[in-house]
Parts: sequence; structure tokens; C-alpha cells
Amino acid sequence: MFLEAVYHRPKQNWAYAYDPQTIHLRLRTKRADVQNAEVIYGDKYLPWNQMQTVPMRIIGSDELFDYWQAEVKPPFRRLCYGFKLQARPAGGARSKKRDTGETVWMTERGFSEAAPDMHLGLFEFPFLNPGDVFQPPAWVKDAVFYQIFPERFANGDPANDPEGAEPWGGEPTPYNFFGGDLQGVIDHLHYLADLGITAIYFTPIFEATTNHKYDTRDYFKVDPHFGSNETLKTLVSECHRRGIRVLLDAVFNHSGGTFAPFLDAKEKGEHSKYKDWFHVRQFPLEVIDKVPTYDTFAFEPHMPKLNTEHPEVKEYLLKVARYWIEEVGIDGWRLDVANEVDHQFWREFRIVVKGVNPDAYILGELFHEGMMWLQGDQFDALMNYPFTNAVLDFFALGRTDGATFAGHIYSQLFRYPLQANEATFNLLDSHDTARLLTLCEGDKRKMMLAAAFQFTFLGTPCIYYGDEIGLTGGHDPGCRKCMEWDESKQDRELHAFYRQTIALRHRYAALRNGEFRFLHAKANDSRLVYERWNDQDHFVIAMNAGKRARTIDMALPEGVWNDELSGEAIAVEGRKAKLSLPPYGYRILHKV
Repeated sequence: MFLEAVYHRPKQNWAYAYDPQTIHLRLRTKRADVQNAEVIYGDKYLPWNQMQTVPMRIIGSDELFDYWQAEVKPPFRRLCYGFKLQARPAGGARSKKRDTGETVWMTERGFSEAAPDMHLGLFEFPFLNPGDVFQPPAWVKDAVFYQIFPERFANGDPANDPEGAEPWGGEPTPYNFFGGDLQGVIDHLHYLADLGITAIYFTPIFEATTNHKYDTRDYFKVDPHFGSNETLKTLVSECHRRGIRVLLDAVFNHSGGTFAPFLDAKEKGEHSKYKDWFHVRQFPLEVIDKVPTYDTFAFEPHMPKLNTEHPEVKEYLLKVARYWIEEVGIDGWRLDVANEVDHQFWREFRIVVKGVNPDAYILGELFHEGMMWLQGDQFDALMNYPFTNAVLDFFALGRTDGATFAGHIYSQLFRYPLQANEATFNLLDSHDTARLLTLCEGDKRKMMLAAAFQFTFLGTPCIYYGDEIGLTGGHDPGCRKCMEWDESKQDRELHAFYRQTIALRHRYAALRNGEFRFLHAKANDSRLVYERWNDQDHFVIAMNAGKRARTIDMALPEGVWNDELSGEAIAVEGRKAKLSLPPYGYRILHKV
């Protein structure tokens, strides 16, 4: 047994409370190295002979490791535990392994061939305190998000257009305006409701000078080119009336260059009462050799970084966080550049936000692994860009095969507690990336295949506005085109696909929060088969990410399966089925 690969720690994603009764225990071993694993567990204050065992199961594998999990419900909420590992029999891929015996025990003290006989030295989950259970809002895992870049979605009130606004539908540049506003969103809420959208994420809407509004001038004021605070209140009310939640963008890492405290610090230098609101290396505030003398977002002089450790800055921003929930009724915040803000600020932010609305969704923008933000004291979820990259590499770009893709997905799932995976924000493109159809080189089949995986996977899917009707565009500013409202210029086949797929996800809880497992994902193979199931429903989804038609032989439970796309009924006898898959095609089979 290759002990160097075995890993566990009694915290974070390795040992965590899933709910007030259940603890998930996880273990990592070298791939195909361990045949069986089980947990011995109990209460450290009860006699040793009352210890119990529960088998572990492999919940996923990547290129290097198998990941195991067991669920236990300690009756007195205290838990001590160890692991019993049984090696694979000789002859089963044992090269380069150190043979330490068929059975090994793992405790906090390390590895031993002798079974433990006392509580001391076992791993511990000291006490399952209900207040420590990480519980993202329940509504999130059932939601379908739609991201709106307000300046480019719809122009509902030409009277508030910026000076020099260009005719709708022109070529986007980093600096031009087309007059999109909040009234335009209100005017098209029926469209979103009909599509099946249940939540909207808005990029910034507060007063700023740019078309993207990530350079905030006034955090308490809706940008006049978008409308007023009352317009936003009406929008939120109309959304809620249709069962749609609203998520706003909190740009707290930095302000804009026209933010009053920054202008004061720029004018008065060291004599400004706001000089410590920012991270200043030297005065005056200026740019030397293209590098500002103060910290900014990405060396952008117009976006000075806020000192969120400063008491006055913290008080100001926390008032902002509270204000829009209390006064307007928004349902949460997306946090821009969240990984560059200090952790203590986010801890206090969570206390404030949840104190006003315990059901508010707190979503952090990260482009990397983020377990340190998902321990119940900061965010509810992350923008899942690792998922984005894995899906694009396999379905859109053809850079990986089935085995590599499955390994990426499994390793991502194992990075976080299950409840975090259920609420994670799964996107395939955004205002910061090239559009999905463009990444798919205009091939709708690839696009629909990638989206079909997104909508049949656990986590919260998000559509970037216009993807559903065929908008294209490269990286910013190309991805920020005006929405096309002329149906004769929309791709109605894509629209029908999104509408049908969203409805299918809403109809079956198994596609939202059921169990997930790959059944077929092999090297040098563009085919995938995976299943989703719960106590009520069982789905098997087969996909072909290749350019030629393929068939796949697979074992399915006997009975009748319904193809949710074609309506075809498939009778399975002897647990054998052969499925045909067109190029970039898929089938969603539902056990009747």
C-alpha cells in the first residue's frame, strides 16, 4: 500500500458537518491502491466496546487518487474515529508500492498494522455544534441564474441615456455607451420568467463613470444613466413577484477614481482625513512609470484599492451591504475581486448581511480554489471558474479526453464540502470572458452539449445574457454586445434548447441536488456517461463530444427508460443497452 498518498485531516473538506446531525468523513488514497476502506467511530466517553464501523465508498477518482467518503450520525454529537484500509490483492497494479501488509490502520498518530484499542490517539470531531454547520441558503441550489450587464441588456428609458450614447446594437468598445438601464430589465422580466430564470446577477449598478461601473463613485446611489434608487426598488419588487431573486455586485476591493474620499486624498495628500482609506506607498497620489503610488486593482489608476481594515472604511462598506438589503430587498451580493480583501472584513460582512437576511446569498469571485473562504464564516459559494475551464477544455476546445475531464470534475468536487458544491455558481462565460458560442467556434452543437452538462450537474447554473439567442463575442469588449431583441435575428433553436433544458432541471430535483457519478469516462475517448439520482428519480446522461457519430454499450437497470429529448421509450433487458450518439450529441435517459 502506497502510504505516502493517503491523506486525511479532521477539518475543512475532509471532516465536516453536512447538517446538524450528519458528519461527512473523507479520505484520499493512491488510485487503484486500496480495495476497501472503513471507519471505526464512536463517542470518546463511552466504553471502547461500543465503537462502530461504517464502510467508505469511492466518490470519485482523478489521475492520481481515489477519494473515499462515509457519513456518520453521532448520537451524542461527539465523534472520534480512525480508518481501516485494505490493500488490493497482489497483481493488481502494485508497481512501485511499498508493501506494508494487507491491512493498515490510520489514526491521528499515523499508520499501524495493529488495530487501535483506545480512544486516545484517534482523530476527533469534538462536538457538532449547530451554529458551526455551514448552510448556504437552501434556495440557491434550485436556482437558475441569468447574468445581466445593465448597459447592454435593454434601453427602457431613452431620457436617461448618457451623452453621446450610440444607436442600439453597435460595436462595443471599452468606452462607448448604448443606453441600457434598469427600466429595460423591468420591461423584459416576462421574457426571463418564460425562459425559466429564477435569479438575476447584475454587474454593478451604482454611480460610476464607465459603462461597466466597476469604478464606483457613490455606493448609495443607482447610476442616473440606469435610473434611480426607486427604479431599482421597483425592479426588485417586480422580480420577487415573478419568483426571481436579485443579486447585486459589491465592488469593495476598490472604489473609483471619482469616489469623494479618494479625490480628497488626491487633493490634500498627507493632510487628507481620508488618506488612510487607501493603501498609499507615497504622496502625492500619481502614476510613475505606469505604476500608481497607491495600490489599485490591476495597476488601474482609476480604481484605487480600499483599506478594508480601516475602521471608517469598514463601517462605510458594511452600511452599504446592509442598506440595499434593508431598503430595496435584494437577495444577496456577488463580491468582486473577493480574494484580495482581508478575511476579517468578509467575516464581519457575513455577520451584517446574515443579520439582516439569513437567506441572503454571498458569492465570491475567485478564479482558483477557495476552501479558506468556504468554512461557514465568509462566503456561501464561489464563482466556479475551475468548473468553467474544465467544461470548456472538454466540450468547446477539445483539449482533454473523458478521463481527464472526469478527473478534473471529481477533484473539484472533493475540494469542498457537499453543501458548498450544491450552491456553487457554475458559469460557462461572463462579462470577463469570451462568449460560449465564440469559444465553440460558432458550433451550436458544442455549445448545447456544454450547457447540457452544466444544467444536469450539481451546483447553480448561470446563463450570460444573450447566450440563449446566439450572441457571440470575444474577450472584453466583444463579450459585452447589446442584447438582440428582434426575434427574426435571434437563434430560436438555441432559445428553445435553453428553455427546455431549464424546465427539465426545474422538474426533477435529482438533476439539481441528487447524487452524481461518472459511469464512462476513458482516456482517448470523447464519450461520457454519468448518472444523477435521488430517492424519486434516476437519470443516465450519455454524451459524445466528438465530431463523428458513436455508439456506446452500457449496463442499465432493467426496465423502461424514457429519452427526455426525443420522448422515445427504451426497454432494457438483461441490464444491457446500446445507445447511438450523433456528433456533439447527447441523450438524457430517465428511469420510468
